[in-house]
Amino acid sequence: MTSPQPVQVLDSATAVAKVPTPAVGWTIAASSFAFIIVQLDITIVNVALPQIGADLNARVSALQWVVDAYTLGFAVFLLSAGALGDKFGSKRLFLAGFLLFAVASAACGLSPNATFLNIARAIQGIGAALLVPSSLAILNRACAHDKKLLAKAIGLWTAAGGVSIAAGPVLGGLLLAIAGWRSIFWVNIPICILGFMLTMRVVPAMAAKQHTHSFDFLGQVLAIFALTGLVGAVIELHPLGLGHPLVLSGFCLAVVAGAAFIMVEKKVAHPMLPLNFFHQTSFTAAVLFGVFVNFSYYGVIFVISFYLQKVQGYNPMQAGLAFLPLTGTFILSNLVSGWLIGRAGIRLPMVLGGFIGALGYGLLGSVGIATDASFLQMLPGFVLIPAGMGLAVPAMTTSILSSVEKARAGTASAVLNTARQVGGAFGVAVFGALVSDSFGGDALTGVKIAMLTATILLLIAAGMGYLVRPGGK
Repeated sequence: MTSPQPVQVLDSATAVAKVPTPAVGWTIAASSFAFIIVQLDITIVNVALPQIGADLNARVSALQWVVDAYTLGFAVFLLSAGALGDKFGSKRLFLAGFLLFAVASAACGLSPNATFLNIARAIQGIGAALLVPSSLAILNRACAHDKKLLAKAIGLWTAAGGVSIAAGPVLGGLLLAIAGWRSIFWVNIPICILGFMLTMRVVPAMAAKQHTHSFDFLGQVLAIFALTGLVGAVIELHPLGLGHPLVLSGFCLAVVAGAAFIMVEKKVAHPMLPLNFFHQTSFTAAVLFGVFVNFSYYGVIFVISFYLQKVQGYNPMQAGLAFLPLTGTFILSNLVSGWLIGRAGIRLPMVLGGFIGALGYGLLGSVGIATDASFLQMLPGFVLIPAGMGLAVPAMTTSILSSVEKARAGTASAVLNTARQVGGAFGVAVFGALVSDSFGGDALTGVKIAMLTATILLLIAAGMGYLVRPGGK
């Protein structure tokens, strides 16, 4: 393979020059490195949680924060990251994201206790928030001369993230068996280094816009307080009880900060979250669809990782390999989704995907969850869940982008991704609370309740899919 050549692009005030195809390939690779580590770290830790808990003497609620601290840090800074990219330049923000993610990963690997680990995970999430919108901005800039090329580039970027999120439990299991739980964080560092070096070599400097909107600092702070208070209260509700001051104060903080956030976003000139987006039925339905999908998937992956190791007696590698069917099914269903969207529009894949996902959760809960259940009994659910998600998510994203004017597509995408990450954090918090006591015996009821809840949510999601515009090709 020849060495990458710098991309020739004019500054932001002028037209974009045509980019040589090899350079575009390297730019896609650099952007994909970012999305791979961001998505990988959402699921790779799940199979490591029992080992982390034993090594750091952490209870289940602390382990829930290992997952949720990352998704919260990611979610609450996603919207603001776009404004920061406009202010300081997308390439600078992209490089800063790689550096922050690498440093936070090293801190995770060196963590002496659960509190330190969770703080480092939150910083990782902030690094992820810096990477995602800037990586899309870089792709958009590199392929602006060719819309078909841009579509292919975003497709490859999305595929890289989809495969990595599905492969997370598998890779996590392998690393745990070979080098222990700390290795799942060390593996991020060489990926960050490669992405950083490749970006420096092939991605041109992207000047900040001269007329940028003011940064919605107050909205950002209120969002952090509201989301952290709510998720924290849900996580601690089961072990501490509703009457505990910490839980009550968390819920109160969420209500007060959430109400203040809505008031601020209504009045500020350039809000972090444009509330008028939700006046459109298609947009609101697609966002709710994304919340339900992520709530169910992240929550189920969390409890199934415990179930496989604590009830079924799988070792970490076996638990990771058990998730392998998810990877292949994701890839296949994503390809089918693109074909189906082109022929039937966005409504059918969303509705069909919701029903298929619901069937997968239902089968897993009714047949695959038992003390003596075999892997073959779990397999249909492990195949149908990603099949439904892979079919529906590309259509959901298309619905979001087609619901707003092109100039606001980036902000709309950030709103969707923020909502999905928050949904995932809530899923881990709620489903984790169902199984927060020691596993075995009657505790299986908690896992079954989680599956039933996921089934119902995916059926509701299918209804949300019916509300979107049937076109939007």
